[in-house]
Amino acid sequence: MPSTDRSRDAETVLRRLGYAKVAPGRRAGEPEATFWVQESGVPRRTFPVFVPEQERPSLAEGIDRWLARGAATPTRRAIFVAPSDAAAEEAWDRLAQAGRAAVEHDVSILVVPPSPDAGRSAHFALRCLRPVEVLRVATGVVVGLFRRARDEDGGGSIDFSEMLGLLRTHFGVDVHRSLGVQSDEDALFLLYQLAQRDSYAPGDAGTNLHLLVLKPSGPAARLPWFAA
Repeated sequence: MPSTDRSRDAETVLRRLGYAKVAPGRRAGEPEATFWVQESGVPRRTFPVFVPEQERPSLAEGIDRWLARGAATPTRRAIFVAPSDAAAEEAWDRLAQAGRAAVEHDVSILVVPPSPDAGRSAHFALRCLRPVEVLRVATGVVVGLFRRARDEDGGGSIDFSEMLGLLRTHFGVDVHRSLGVQSDEDALFLLYQLAQRDSYAPGDAGTNLHLLVLKPSGPAARLPWFAA
């Protein structure tokens, strides 16, 4: 795809954010990608970048085509470039229509305003999820953090503020807006309440979705991640 002012702006912004442009190589699964980038320090994390030549209709059509390829695409990573926060919201809504695709796959929406100051005001747009979806993604993140802590020092303590940070930076979740809160403390408290209720069998701690197996047996064998 030929380079345009929009694609050059997107390249500049992504370079500033730590992504280097790379050759597409054998990545024929995304033939419509404008260009490819690689995340700094992670050689195998490459992303196809889609920059619409026009504005919202072209962006929506590009997302529809990307979703339609589905399982035929080797990687489900993608960065879509939107001209505004409003267009980014529409893009997230369109991705949400395909079910859990936006959460299960590594998808980002980069807002690059078409103006001389695009580089300074560009940013990744955060998505709004249902509270139960935030909880389930948070549970997966916490399990990973506990495993990392165990492997590194044999302990089991983690910083829950890191979990909230990963929800924002890695999964692109607007935690406060999704949960309807104003602070991280309120977000953690609400996740605590949701985790207590979100169980296959209410009242049966042994079937709660958000318990961690910390020891093989004993009274502290299973604890909720929010209390561990």
